[in-house]
Amino acid sequence: MRVQSSATALTSIAVGTPPAAPASHRAGTLQAALGVVAFSLTFPATAWGLEGFGSWALVAVRSVLAAALAGGCLLFLRVPLPERRHWAGLAVVAAGVVVGFPLLTTLALETSTTAHAAVVVGLLPLTTAVFSAVRTGVRPSRTFWAAALAGAAAVLAFTVAQSGGALTTADGYLFAALLVCAAGYTEGGRLARVMPGWQVIGWALVCCLPLTVPAAVVALSYEPVVWNAHGVAGVLWVAVGSQFLGLVVWYRGMAAVGVPRASQLQLAQPLLTLVWSVLLLGEHLTAAAPLTAAAVLVCIAVTQRSRS
Repeated sequence: MRVQSSATALTSIAVGTPPAAPASHRAGTLQAALGVVAFSLTFPATAWGLEGFGSWALVAVRSVLAAALAGGCLLFLRVPLPERRHWAGLAVVAAGVVVGFPLLTTLALETSTTAHAAVVVGLLPLTTAVFSAVRTGVRPSRTFWAAALAGAAAVLAFTVAQSGGALTTADGYLFAALLVCAAGYTEGGRLARVMPGWQVIGWALVCCLPLTVPAAVVALSYEPVVWNAHGVAGVLWVAVGSQFLGLVVWYRGMAAVGVPRASQLQLAQPLLTLVWSVLLLGEHLTAAAPLTAAAVLVCIAVTQRSRS
């Protein structure tokens, strides 16, 4: 009986069926956290990718590679096409997460450091919670909003201080990326309640192929590739780790614990990004980091415990 139960649990995980309620909340939080770790590497990996690829080529190639992986999984498992009523939501996910956010942040990183770009992910949890409240009608508690605002303010103050606080053209790209990504996260989290999270991002990637394949061909013809280890490693990570696997666990986590609460885990993402920036890019971290990290962890704990 125990062997049969274990096999059933493994099968449910493989096909995307949520487990029992108490375990689902814990597993959802863990999956959302793994997504945050994957996303925290996106900006440093993008900076690496820009060492070998032009900005437009990098965005198009990463989307095509991720779509090839996702499409292969969909074909191998013979996953049926989504119902017609889900395609509008998938289009929002595709526009915000597959195309909009990668393109806008890559353009920003041409002239901005990863520390400065971390501003956008510092504000993303709050923006996602607002989009979710408007889209789903869910109204989080005042305690939730107070903790979310405090955490966002702490991260914003830290990251702006790191970058000198000057507003540039890159900031315009980053704030636009913030809006489109929040919309994509919200819609993807809603869809992940009715289909496995990996299928949400998988179909969003596949439906972009008619756009991303020609874009990759054109971009590569105008932006020649300089082959080097950093460039290849960067594009592979943003395609496989950030664009597909990270979003798979992220959407599953949002489906299990709710969009607003899962989004607050991203308050830790800017600090993780800064750590990776030190280790991978040689950027410098100030003494304010531990204090900000402590403040963010407190805010995450409050938002996770607050009731809607």
